[in-house]
Amino acid sequence: MKIEFPVPQEVTRVTETLKKAGFEAFLVGGCVRDLFLNRKPKDWDVTTNATPEQIIPLFPHTFYENTFGTVGIVNDETEDSSLKTVEATPYRIESDYSDNRHPDKVTFSQKIEDDLKRRDFTMNALAYDTTTGKIIDLFDGIKDIKDKTIRTVGKPEDRFKEDGLRILRAVRFFAELGFVVSPETEKAILENADLLKNISKERIRDEFTKIIMSEKPMDGLLLLRKLGLMKYVIPQMEEAYDIEQNHAHKYDVWEHLIRSVQTAADKNFPLEIRLTAMVHDISKPAARRWDAEHEQWTFYGHEVLGSRETKKILSDLRFPAKVVEKVTTLARWHMFFSDTEQITLSAVRRMIANVGRENIWDLMNVRICDRIGTGRPKEDPYRLRKYHAMIEEALRDPVSVAMLKIDGKKIMDVTRETPGPKIGWTLHALLEEVLDDPKKNTEEYLENRAKELFSLPENELEALGEKGKQTKEEADEEEIKKIRGKHWVK
Repeated sequence: MKIEFPVPQEVTRVTETLKKAGFEAFLVGGCVRDLFLNRKPKDWDVTTNATPEQIIPLFPHTFYENTFGTVGIVNDETEDSSLKTVEATPYRIESDYSDNRHPDKVTFSQKIEDDLKRRDFTMNALAYDTTTGKIIDLFDGIKDIKDKTIRTVGKPEDRFKEDGLRILRAVRFFAELGFVVSPETEKAILENADLLKNISKERIRDEFTKIIMSEKPMDGLLLLRKLGLMKYVIPQMEEAYDIEQNHAHKYDVWEHLIRSVQTAADKNFPLEIRLTAMVHDISKPAARRWDAEHEQWTFYGHEVLGSRETKKILSDLRFPAKVVEKVTTLARWHMFFSDTEQITLSAVRRMIANVGRENIWDLMNVRICDRIGTGRPKEDPYRLRKYHAMIEEALRDPVSVAMLKIDGKKIMDVTRETPGPKIGWTLHALLEEVLDDPKKNTEEYLENRAKELFSLPENELEALGEKGKQTKEEADEEEIKKIRGKHWVK
């Protein structure tokens, strides 16, 4: 079979250089699969019968820091991050995997067939010759791509025992590509799920992150539950299964969480918001109590318990400290604001202080995911706009003498005056002038003008100061009016 794919020249340069040197060279793995699916490959992998020692001299910039023969070929001339490095790996034959993670021994081969049969899934076991357009498909990978099927190369139990992480990779491809897992592959996952116990937390985290960052994370999470894999990723999530909530929620805790994550994906929110959406109610089962008087479940304090559990979950998965801190903070304060007619500006300021100015808008996005995940209609437009207006109002720098490029101490220095009401009157008189003409807000002008103001009779200076205060208040009100008008709220 021959086919022509649009392969970037940064990649063909690698394959053609290897061929001109007398070696074979094919694109292989996920990049070939993505080309068949009309998706832009995230990585470009080349396989060849050349050894690392033969590959390295052919290219000006390379790095080789592993035991599997992979040589990174650096392209300094491209701005496309996916083309910065093209990896070239010799054909390999792998021995047994005694630890269910890595081959005990890797031997380089001269046959492409040896390399393809060690691959995980048929859709990833395709080799493409960029020069001739030839496709090598030994395991019906093209058919499985057309059928949207995830199937292992050879016996699934053999592939999973080689590397238990392939179990999670199957779920990841299910979420990323929308493919179905073949019955025999699914059966082998159910029978070999405990192989994930041998996989490092870092590798599990990386695959789980890809599931969460896919377009359909809810589907991936549902499959993790169906296949009994959640206990190897986030065991605490199992406690949320079938936990009924109060009348405000249409779904149980588990379904609420996965729907919240899906909302975050639908809105293309970043990882931290998706993780928060997934775990924000993780401790509701622990906090749940029956309220006999109102005949409903309550979950008082679940956000406090949940923030502690969130920190433990993300730390166990070896997420970076910054991610752990941010998600823990968002989970702790996700229970905020209820009635926009009762919430005060001081309460909004306290919330901003709790989560940090840099996180307040992410907290608002978590709220959106939480609300939609309840099964209710989307956030009421007026209420949401009101929240945004109040946050903007709380975040803004108020109109004040602090805006001036002069302060009371400087005025006393240039006028040789002692503290007293005249300092305040002067500052407010200067502020009025600057509000009227911002170009006057320079140290030189303000210092000279302060000296002039101090030469005025005290009653005249006081009158100018009081007039300046009134102008400040009017300017402040106008700023607030603009913010509320922008959001169409009162």
